[in-house]
Amino acid sequence: MKLTRRQLGALAMAAGASTALSSLARAQSGGTLAKIRETGKVTVGTEAAFPPFEFVDDSGQIVGYGKDILDVVIAELDVELEQLDLPWQGIVPGLLAGNFDFVATTVSINEERAKKYAYTVPIANGQPYIMTRKGEAVETEDGLAGKLVGTQLASSAEPIAKAVDEKLKSAGAGFKELKLYTAYTDCYTALASGEIDAVIQSLPSLAVLVKEHPDVFEVAAPIETGVQWTYQAWVTRPEDADLRDFISSVILKMRDDGRLYALQEKWFGFKMEIPDTGYLPPSAV
Repeated sequence: MKLTRRQLGALAMAAGASTALSSLARAQSGGTLAKIRETGKVTVGTEAAFPPFEFVDDSGQIVGYGKDILDVVIAELDVELEQLDLPWQGIVPGLLAGNFDFVATTVSINEERAKKYAYTVPIANGQPYIMTRKGEAVETEDGLAGKLVGTQLASSAEPIAKAVDEKLKSAGAGFKELKLYTAYTDCYTALASGEIDAVIQSLPSLAVLVKEHPDVFEVAAPIETGVQWTYQAWVTRPEDADLRDFISSVILKMRDDGRLYALQEKWFGFKMEIPDTGYLPPSAV
């Protein structure tokens, strides 16, 4: 039977579609990294309300320390980037739901998360500290007894703050109240206005905030209670270890050639050593 030109065209289109679907299926069976390379696109989840790691500048663009690192990772992948700006509370659950390919926002390392998500090598040391209004600093975490304390809801600082509160209660008096906010920026506003007395958060972000507003805020004492791992990193799904390892290799390359430390100086004004090992709990995936 002789096929018409239209029938031949239809067959060619069907064959092309079949090839494209087969390529996509192969990419998917090979994991997220294979899919990214096959499609030439990557989608990442970011909370752009965590300066100086990730935030939106006056032009409406996402910028920051993390964005500068991400730009290098994307250049190494040689793909098109779609960066989603999302509330923190939906980011790590959204990763497991398949809403994006990996999290390119600062995720503090803790034991519970390390069982669910595959961490990259660290990008910063996130030791939690106390920040107060200027002239109201406490010398130790014990000085938070009877205070109104704030931190971000569902952040790594929330269980740490609760652990400090319980420790103080066992000694006689805990916080007056622990207030949880949607974003850290809301915590800063509440502290400046007198709504709360102190904020618990990682040192890098607090140090930059105090540098920008030295007459308003003051970094006080470090938090030791409940803190076992202090580093901050990005995460992938556990089954995407190859993607995690690729991102880690780029970060380590940047560390070793000095670009990462130059970015730290640019955004934080100081350098944080990035380790090769020892930054994850033993139970980490």
